[in-house]
Amino acid sequence: MAAVITNCLLDWGLKNVFTITVDNASSNDVSIREVPKQLTTWGTKIMNGKHLYVRCMAHILNLIVQDGLKEIDVSIKRVRQDVRYIRLFPARIRKFKEYCESQKLTSKRTLCLDVSTRWNSTYMMLDTAQQFELAFDKYSFFDTELLHHFRTYLCENGTSAGDLTSADWDNVRTMVKFLETFYFLTLRVSGSIYVTSNVYFVQICELDLILKEWMEHEDASLKEMAKKIKEKFVKYWGEPEKMNNMIIIASILDPSNKLDYVPFAIVRMFGEKEGEKLILEVKNYINSLFDYYVKKISKGSTSASSGNTTTTVTGYGSFLKRGTMRTKLKFEKYKEVTGGLGAKSELDRYLAEDIEPETDEFKILKWWKINEPRFSILAEMARNVLVIPISSVASECAFSTGGHILDSFRSSLTPKLVQSLICLQDWLRSEPIPIKVEEDLEYLEQLKLGNYFIFCIYYITNSLLNTDA
Repeated sequence: MAAVITNCLLDWGLKNVFTITVDNASSNDVSIREVPKQLTTWGTKIMNGKHLYVRCMAHILNLIVQDGLKEIDVSIKRVRQDVRYIRLFPARIRKFKEYCESQKLTSKRTLCLDVSTRWNSTYMMLDTAQQFELAFDKYSFFDTELLHHFRTYLCENGTSAGDLTSADWDNVRTMVKFLETFYFLTLRVSGSIYVTSNVYFVQICELDLILKEWMEHEDASLKEMAKKIKEKFVKYWGEPEKMNNMIIIASILDPSNKLDYVPFAIVRMFGEKEGEKLILEVKNYINSLFDYYVKKISKGSTSASSGNTTTTVTGYGSFLKRGTMRTKLKFEKYKEVTGGLGAKSELDRYLAEDIEPETDEFKILKWWKINEPRFSILAEMARNVLVIPISSVASECAFSTGGHILDSFRSSLTPKLVQSLICLQDWLRSEPIPIKVEEDLEYLEQLKLGNYFIFCIYYITNSLLNTDA
């Protein structure tokens, strides 16, 4: 794996690598440890490669969700079989809608069947089904074939699902609360057209708080589920020494957080003793990282000024004058880079200023662009830190619990063409407004029933008649 990564970097001409975001797997741990050795050879390793490995947040969330789904696996199967049975024939769908009307259910949602390897579809199926609980009960009471279907139809594991009970609906409501949190969190962190690194640590802290609240909830099933999920959470994010400092620094470089919010969140999450230790470590790390950028930019400025220096001098007076000017210029450049003797550095000045109010209109990249003249070095550092992707998958793949498999057509393509398609997919798939299937379920249902197809035929026929006329 490490050799593959190195060869790809060489092939693509990429030697300046800041971080690598990969799935949370033990094999990746070993592979990523080998990459800094190559970066050392190239002379491009930063901070000894301590922050090189970023664990994909979407992958970790998927692992946590899978454990949660196992807790009510039977209830999910029963709802799935009920929905599948009703959706099988249009007559059953019409009858179900009649029961919805008789029970005065005003929801405009449409029953949808999930894909077992995509847990977001399971969330949408359960969320929709719980709104029609009364209609499901009435349908099962009058349709004897449904009960027979439940007792004879075998699920994926070869067992019978059984009847839907009130306990199942309690489980469904609990699971919807659970999945809703992870659904919107996954959407937020798997985006590829906006900054995500600044929210990684914030979202971890938020999830920790939610789980702690659930563990104290009066709902026994939610409390029990939260305890088991918390164990999984601690495994991935509960140990401060395993935290990648760069995800915390990314949060500090968010002007709406800085060191006002971050220390508070760290102590709340890890406790005072472990929290204070981590805070000190992060402060030292961000100062060391800033010093690295100061030296890097100072070295570049010195090289540039040396290249522009005129070596031809006539007369001692002229030499003295020019020498003084060069010294002055270098001193001014030194002050600009370091902040001057005894003065605050850019990092100190940035942290000393008040935090920006967090609003929907606040754009972090725009803020850094506007304030770059005041924080030229820190802006360069922020540019590299904020572009770190915290998910190794695009949003359309973030919910999948299955593997990534190339179909037979793509498998027949040449490696170069596959690479090109991978690199260009963001542009090829680009939409001004992201497509959200859950918002189009009603349209898709009508399309399935043939209503829109009939309308299209009618529209085309009329258009042809008008053209002939």
